[in-house]
Amino acid sequence: MKQLVRIFGLVVIVAILMMVLTFSLNKSEGYSGGNTLTIYNWGDYVDPDLLKKFEKESGMKVIYQTFDSNEAMMTKIEQGGTTFDIAVPSDYAISKMREENLLIPLDKAKLPNMKYLNLRFMDLSFDPENTYSMPYFWGTLGIIYNKKIVKDIPFTSWNDLWRPELRNQILLIDGAREVMGLGLNSLGYSLNSTDEAQLQKALAKLKKMTPNVKAIVGDEIKILMAGNEAGVAVTFSGEAAEMLDQNKDLEYVIPKEGSNLWFDNMVIPKTAKNVDGAHKFINFMLKPENAAQNAEYVGYATPNEAAVKLLPKEISSDERFYPNLDQLKNLEVYDNLGKKMLAHYNELFLEFKMYRK
Repeated sequence: MKQLVRIFGLVVIVAILMMVLTFSLNKSEGYSGGNTLTIYNWGDYVDPDLLKKFEKESGMKVIYQTFDSNEAMMTKIEQGGTTFDIAVPSDYAISKMREENLLIPLDKAKLPNMKYLNLRFMDLSFDPENTYSMPYFWGTLGIIYNKKIVKDIPFTSWNDLWRPELRNQILLIDGAREVMGLGLNSLGYSLNSTDEAQLQKALAKLKKMTPNVKAIVGDEIKILMAGNEAGVAVTFSGEAAEMLDQNKDLEYVIPKEGSNLWFDNMVIPKTAKNVDGAHKFINFMLKPENAAQNAEYVGYATPNEAAVKLLPKEISSDERFYPNLDQLKNLEVYDNLGKKMLAHYNELFLEFKMYRK
């Protein structure tokens, strides 16, 4: 027992020494909570040159950490073991984080560059009046197809996915909201429907698509479509842009019935130690030339109206990724349907997947 106590004591001493050493190193470099900014973002989702530029302009040291899912990000922030001054969650995650009191309200007096944002992307259901978040990137859910593999199909509608000539050719994204949503949209319903009759009709219709479904997958869609392993896939616009760069035979469309309009926004988590620095970074990223540079580097659409005007014409005029206002009218942001309804969507999606087998 005494030996265990000694070992435990040594562990505690070592941990304390490591904390002191880390603090001392940061202090010796001139970095402490007030002039260090810790950013929690998706991988390869910011131009590294912009981080260096911000460091030079602000005098702060940027620490950049990444996550691969909204759920992983929220769990880490909930646990509170790590200080994050900025995070970049997706729309539905922002709604959940608001409900769970994980966010600090923004001081808009410190964000004068928000005036450059397109009002179409503000005051949305997941964060009314943008109390907690500022738009970072946005995109759509649509259909990507290989013009050489699936010839003579225009792909203007979700209903094209049910064509008999597409047998064993479709890759579906592994997401309940996405798949149930396209089923609902194909019938003219909202992708946020909670009407049980509509949900059952959508499920029944999706089951009729199963002969055409080659696989239900995640990131593998990019590899499979780029490698001509499938003719069609349902994917997000940002992923589609990467695929188009790799394979010139691919094309991306937003179905005419409507689809999902998604957002990733900048927020300040409750864990923030440098709230003033966080506001400075958000305002820095909202500056038109910075937002344009970031959009060109990352390849996703910027919600910054002034930044769009600074982009090369071949990017800003590409309606696959910068749809016109008429196209945007048919797009919906995912509402936070609540735990009970979300669980029901997951159950229906699981039934669809089991039906395939």
